[in-house]
Amino acid sequence: MPTELAYQTDPFRWEFDAEIIEKTTLPDGRSGVVLPKTFFYPTGGGQEHDTGTLGDALVTDVLIDDAGTVVHVVDRDIMATTVHAKIDGGRRLAFMQHHSGQHLLSQAIVEALKLDTVSANINIDNPSTIDLETPLDLDVTPAENLANQILYCDLAIKSYFVDQAQIHTVSLRRPPKVSGQIRIVEIDGFDYSACGGTHCARTGMIGIVKVLRTERRAERLRIHFVCGERALKYFQSYQNIVTTVARQFDTGAEGIVQAVEKQKASTISMQKELEELRELKLILQAQQLVAQAENLESIKLITAAFRNRSPQDLRALAGQLQNEPSVVALLASYDGNKLSLVVSSADTHIRANDLIRKILAEIGGRGGGDAKLAQGGGAASEAQFAALFAKTKEYLV
Repeated sequence: MPTELAYQTDPFRWEFDAEIIEKTTLPDGRSGVVLPKTFFYPTGGGQEHDTGTLGDALVTDVLIDDAGTVVHVVDRDIMATTVHAKIDGGRRLAFMQHHSGQHLLSQAIVEALKLDTVSANINIDNPSTIDLETPLDLDVTPAENLANQILYCDLAIKSYFVDQAQIHTVSLRRPPKVSGQIRIVEIDGFDYSACGGTHCARTGMIGIVKVLRTERRAERLRIHFVCGERALKYFQSYQNIVTTVARQFDTGAEGIVQAVEKQKASTISMQKELEELRELKLILQAQQLVAQAENLESIKLITAAFRNRSPQDLRALAGQLQNEPSVVALLASYDGNKLSLVVSSADTHIRANDLIRKILAEIGGRGGGDAKLAQGGGAASEAQFAALFAKTKEYLV
């Protein structure tokens, strides 16, 4: 038996006495109840369900089946046949503001940008969205401005039913997806949409329509927007961010862009200088290691162990040592769990890739490269790290 959808004619009725006429268990095990008449909105048409209470039971979901029966999902069994029902008014109002705002903005897009919307999603926890089928990245400001101009006019938003045979007399923005008696939501003379959702009574109740950003989705352009109280919260959050950043730069909000650009230029300059100093440090460190190298007949052997040095840094240092003739260098780093090793061989008969495989085999590690430069590593204990170079001379034979 279809449920009477009382929210369609009285969307501001957020408390009522509910009659329980049926209890049911959903396929997923949740408990549900059916009322002959409800003011709870079930998920559908791009709008999420209401929440609230039926007596002392929480209503966590509201569903409607193909037969038009609305099931109220509850968190506990309801013993009484009649209970007082309360809808979460804040959640309902937020959905009403965003749903009416979506209708308003969609028609404004039609008039200002000459584009039809292909889909929409009403959301209050995240920005709501409207999708346009266009390959272009557009400035939607004209549509946003028009939507708010209509909002300020405080036009009436009304709903009524039109028989399918007469639907051609209504200037619908999009063709209806249902047949029979079709519910029309009209923003007085501006927009006509077939819709079963809950809406504000006047455009002024929407508060504001603010586009936050657009993004490309293949051949579609997605518009993210907020309305009403949610828009106010976004503005307050953004203002707090801007104020905090401005205070850090010792400037006003209007000076943030210039201050950030100046800081960016300074950071790039410092990064360049830091890279130059880092390279100079590697050169000096390489020279120091060469000076401390152990002379073994035709080669100079360098073994150096570091803590928490990156493989990239070891490789850069090895690159400097490759400029030195007759040098075989083994550079290791340990972070307490993993050991990294880089081996370089410059102008010698020692092959770096053969040497690194022999050394890492002692810890079950792996490495590879070529005759001049090899890199690898593996898990190791403190004792294994300490003894890493114990057999190096044997491997040089």
